[in-house]
Amino acid sequence: MSLSQLSVYRRDKQSRSLITLAGEIDLDTAPLVSATLRECLYGGVRSIDVDLTAVTFCDMSGLNAFLHASAEATTAGGGLLLHHPPSELGRILTLTGCTFLLSVPPARRTEDTPAQRQSATLPAGTR
Repeated sequence: MSLSQLSVYRRDKQSRSLITLAGEIDLDTAPLVSATLRECLYGGVRSIDVDLTAVTFCDMSGLNAFLHASAEATTAGGGLLLHHPPSELGRILTLTGCTFLLSVPPARRTEDTPAQRQSATLPAGTR
C-alpha cells in the first residue's frame, strides 16, 4: 500500500492567498487541504486562489474540501477559485455542476456532434 503525498505551499498578499498544491488529493490528504483553506479564512483571507497545476489526482474528497471552503469564503464575503485542475477533476466539476469553482470555465465545443450534423442535413419533413 502506498501513501498519498501532497505538498502545500501558501503565499499571502493582504486579504488574498495563493495555495499551490502538488501531488494527490484523496481521502488521506483532503484533510490537509481543508485545514490549509480553513487557516486562510480564519486568518482574515477572503479570496483564495488554488493552483492545481502540479496535482496528479483529485477525488471527491478533494472536491468536498473545495466546496466547503468555497461556501465559507462566500459567507465571509470572498471566494475560492481553482486554477489549472487536472483533467479528471475538470470532468468531475462539469458533471457535478461545480464549474463555478474554476477560474476559467471549461471551453465549449464549437463543432457539431455527428447527430447534430446529420439532423441538420435532413430535408424538412423527414425527421
